[in-house]
Amino acid sequence: MSSEPTRPHPDHHSDGHDSHGHDSHGHGPEGHDLGLSHDLVRIAEHRRAALGRRGLLTVLGGIGAVAAVGCAADDPPGPTASATTPSAGRGTAGAPPAAGGQGSAVDVADGEIPEETAGPYPGDGSNGVNVLTESGVVRSDITSSFGSASGVAAGVPTTVRLKVYDLDGDDATALAGAAIYLWHCDRDGEYSMYSESIAEENYLRGVQETDRDGWVEFTTIFPAAYSGRWPHMHFEVYESLAAATGAERKLRTSQLAIPEATAREVYANADGYAASVATLEQTSLSDDMVFSDGYSLQMAKVSGSLADGYVLTLNVPV
Repeated sequence: MSSEPTRPHPDHHSDGHDSHGHDSHGHGPEGHDLGLSHDLVRIAEHRRAALGRRGLLTVLGGIGAVAAVGCAADDPPGPTASATTPSAGRGTAGAPPAAGGQGSAVDVADGEIPEETAGPYPGDGSNGVNVLTESGVVRSDITSSFGSASGVAAGVPTTVRLKVYDLDGDDATALAGAAIYLWHCDRDGEYSMYSESIAEENYLRGVQETDRDGWVEFTTIFPAAYSGRWPHMHFEVYESLAAATGAERKLRTSQLAIPEATAREVYANADGYAASVATLEQTSLSDDMVFSDGYSLQMAKVSGSLADGYVLTLNVPV
């Protein structure tokens, strides 16, 4: 995998796991602040739909066992999403300041969303600051900071829809009551709470609880492409809101890849993304330090437009 000299602990796959996972709408902060002492809601108690993996594949179009369950999600209520296929061409903005980070050692079954490093800017307590313990982090709109911070991230409006499944043998069940923590860089390639210019901000970070059908939705902005990385977003899956207070209780850490055609359209035409044009030209999916060994389970489905904003949709089987 490619190196990223400016980042001593770059984003990369965790040791022992390849991209296919072989060995190797929101509730208020009150529920979230129950803390780790609160009894965890067991996955076995979540709503189980009478739908096996083969049934799920039929719903998703029957495009192959691993890819269909793990790739772009079946459409939620609302506009129909259309798949965007990345081209093989190389798709380059400034890298954020270097910081520490840690990987993860989670065993991942075949067909599950791949386990990835959280990278150096997780904000989950594994590398310094922990936004997950702050009142207000449970929210759908993550474009603005909360608490004592007041900044707002500028950029192309983007909605992220993730559907979480409990994948147990041949059974794929929509996982209700789980929690997802989503975070990503701004249009300058910087991360709130870490990058010097926005260290006091906490925007582009938030937690949502999955509904009865396993869906969460975030309102955010389109991220930059920065040196060494393909355009992406990070997320962690937790068993419940009560568990989502620190990285030690996460079920899975992974990353969402953004299709090339959409990234090129944004970077070439939207205000504030000029640096990403050159950065994207220096990076490809085949040499990205996370997606180089496979990204079919992590490539988002895209709908929308530059004028109206985009919707990124992904299935997250765990």
